[in-house]
Amino acid sequence: MSPKRFLYSITAGRKKEGIFCRTGEVFGEMRAYDIIDAKKRGAALSEKEIRFFVRGVADGSVSDAQIAAFCMAVLLRGMTDEECFVLTDAMARSGDIAPRPNFTGICADKHSTGGVSDSTTLVLVPVLCALGVRCAKYSGRGLGHTGGTLDKLESFPGFNVNLTAGQFERQVERIGGAVAGQTKSTVPADKRMYAVRDVTATVDSIPLIASSVMSKKLASFADVILLDVKYGDGAFMQSPAEAEKLARLMVSIGRKAGRKMCAAVTCMDAPLGDSIGCNAEVREAIEVLKGKKNALAELSVFHSEKLAALALGIPEAEARRRAEEAIASGAALKKLAEIVGAQGGDARAVYDESMLPLAGNCEILRAAGSGRLKISALALGKACCALGGGRQKEGDEIDHTVAILLKRRAGDFVREGETVAEVYFNREDNDALALARGAFETVQTYEPQPLVYSYIGEED
Repeated sequence: MSPKRFLYSITAGRKKEGIFCRTGEVFGEMRAYDIIDAKKRGAALSEKEIRFFVRGVADGSVSDAQIAAFCMAVLLRGMTDEECFVLTDAMARSGDIAPRPNFTGICADKHSTGGVSDSTTLVLVPVLCALGVRCAKYSGRGLGHTGGTLDKLESFPGFNVNLTAGQFERQVERIGGAVAGQTKSTVPADKRMYAVRDVTATVDSIPLIASSVMSKKLASFADVILLDVKYGDGAFMQSPAEAEKLARLMVSIGRKAGRKMCAAVTCMDAPLGDSIGCNAEVREAIEVLKGKKNALAELSVFHSEKLAALALGIPEAEARRRAEEAIASGAALKKLAEIVGAQGGDARAVYDESMLPLAGNCEILRAAGSGRLKISALALGKACCALGGGRQKEGDEIDHTVAILLKRRAGDFVREGETVAEVYFNREDNDALALARGAFETVQTYEPQPLVYSYIGEED
């Protein structure tokens, strides 16, 4: 049976079939070309059009060139909240969706939009598990100046991030938590679309960022999700207003899908923790679980408080008290060792930092002048990556021993010649070391930004 064809001659409109129509044009079966053209002209796409396009992305019938054109049209023309939700849902359903397990209890998850020295997951997951909140955490790898949770976990010798759906579910049921990478069959449309966005200058589209992040969340079985949306020098979003706009859109998408959602807009002008690099960041996360107090600890407890309050239905003050007690009692550290062991890792490394070594060469970085210290998270993230501590393209091997350790924090008063950081490396790279040196500046006045700029809770 041949597809229906329509003749539009007076006004542009939309038929029940969900096909965009233009004045005076004979229009036939749905095509990617027409959907791209509709969005290019600023039209709101129908659910049928969006789902048709995403199916084509997943099955290969839509070309890379068409994906690039679609993404550029969305970047320039935007999307309504309803379009964003449909795009997200279609991408989530383009592959396998993890079924809700039979076990009782609320499952929680957290996602960060990326930054430098952000190892909150390594603290948050064991804290939540110690509180009785199941934590089903799918994480990603690092690319460029941002670190990846999976890479950090692989610092534990033998740690396996490639769990099957069944292994993931059973571990969450048995010990309360698991952190793993999503399978190749999860959100294949997003994987293909992101690869095209990465090389076509269309990464910085709020609708595309939101749908990419949330499609992976909707493909998992987490009931409660916290989003940590970064802004500043080391983040993708440069202003808090942009970050909040993205956060609110993602919260809206999650709530439409029936998930409990909250989001924190947080500052990434300077590194969150005192360590950059896989082994070093794991070491620091362990120190936080032993009671170390710094910005990493503060934000980790903040996230734990918000998720535990939502998951357990308790006041936030009580949730914070329990989270702090889980750290103080050693219960959270014990849970980290349990998770590491369950995923094939050597849990002795949780208690023996010599199993998480730093590189053999060390350069001391000193303050070039006296004043308040200003630190560029972006420059330090790039320097660590260039020294081998990150990956500049997918597939690059990471040197887990590369590290940058901060000895002073942003805003501290320092004197000329004072040590501000130590850089550990195996492969000397003068340009990378120069980049690290240039990340530190002394200024006469320094306006510190709040760690948490805003929070979007259930009442918002």
